Amino acid sequence: MAHDILIVDDEPDIRMLVDGILADEGYDTRGADGADAALAAFHARRPSLVVLDVWLQGSRLDGIGLLELFRGEEPEIPVVIISGHGSIEMAVGAIQLGAYDFIEKPFQSDRLLLVVRRALEAASLARENAELRLRAGPDAGLIGDSSHMGHLRGQVDKVAPTGSRVLISGPAGSGKEVVARMIHANSRRADGPFVVMNCATMAPARFEEELFGMEAGADPTQQPRRAGVLERAHGGTLLLDEVADMPLETQGKIVRALQDQSFERVGGSSRVRVDVRVISTTNRDLQAEIANGRFREDLFYRLAVVPMKLPALRERRDDVPELARHFIARSADSSGMPIRELSVDAMAALQAYEWPGNVRQLRNLMDWLLIMAPGGASEAIRADMLPPEIGSRAPQVLSIDPGADIMSLPLREARDLFETQYLQSQLMRFGGNISRTAQFVGMERSALHRKLKQLGVTSDERVGS
Repeated sequence: MAHDILIVDDEPDIRMLVDGILADEGYDTRGADGADAALAAFHARRPSLVVLDVWLQGSRLDGIGLLELFRGEEPEIPVVIISGHGSIEMAVGAIQLGAYDFIEKPFQSDRLLLVVRRALEAASLARENAELRLRAGPDAGLIGDSSHMGHLRGQVDKVAPTGSRVLISGPAGSGKEVVARMIHANSRRADGPFVVMNCATMAPARFEEELFGMEAGADPTQQPRRAGVLERAHGGTLLLDEVADMPLETQGKIVRALQDQSFERVGGSSRVRVDVRVISTTNRDLQAEIANGRFREDLFYRLAVVPMKLPALRERRDDVPELARHFIARSADSSGMPIRELSVDAMAALQAYEWPGNVRQLRNLMDWLLIMAPGGASEAIRADMLPPEIGSRAPQVLSIDPGADIMSLPLREARDLFETQYLQSQLMRFGGNISRTAQFVGMERSALHRKLKQLGVTSDERVGS
């Protein structure tokens, strides 16, 4: 998507010159001849950059006054100052007030283009760094080679370039924000902002102000206009995280905003037009919420143009080893500690656990283990080092039932006892999945079925393991 640049200059010839130079490079441009027109254009739609003349004849504010207002309201928007009456003192003063650069008239088109390109790149980098600092934690991609993950990656590849709204459902901690970020990163809006609004943590009274923003007061220097998340996401993607927690009254207002791609700020009367892709997430059944009168049906159908569902971690146990290794390596890298290996019995216990907190719980456990697990860096983390509720799920094939006198048993019975415990443990490890268990133990699926029947391991025992 082309960057939107606001050109503020009282001379029509200069506006036309700058407009032509920038338009030829593919930028979208708008013009304003004075302070009032500049403020109206700035407030109507958030620009990517402002080219601002210092001297604005007949205007109630000069360029420096506008610079202070722009920076007070939207400090992340770069402002490039131009002037035909420049001096070193003026240039230094503009930079100190937050201007990205100062260009003296007459200027070369190459110089203007270079400064504009660098200013936009710097703003993009600053925005990405701020997002990373604020949202540290989610991983950039989907980890795992299970069929669930293969299907999910295929969905992301298809929907990302389309611009359609996406509703991502799944249990808490399953990676819904990771998927949302992947969709944005692989879309045509990847260079635009990715803004997150967490509906679950927002106070109901602040929803509309956060969503739509606040109009400036009578004295903009005392009460400046504040952009909401819809406006800050212009040209990019807005993630409505846990959208089921949005108040019903706000749901009704965002329906129209999504339909018209425009809205009014709180306290304002003029409509603000935006170009925003909306992705939403939920860990609830929105159809049930609709039936109970807690979620608007018209909003659901506007958000769920493309519905996607994330599985719980217990539904893709095959991915646990790769996820565990990834998280422990990431934790080691961020903490400066050496990576530790996970033993076979520890990994089997991790695969057998139900993971009520899903991927987030596994990630937190790996952080904890790297710090708290006993032993040195060269010693593998064993099942007995895991928290009791997880370590107890480790296969006990080497601890034959103490109630059985193994030495008194004939070889065949001892072997059957071992095979029973071994296969029960492997079934537990793979969540009762016969195909995966057969693949791991090196048996044909039909042969494993016969062996389980011979040993008296029933279907109910396999599912309950």
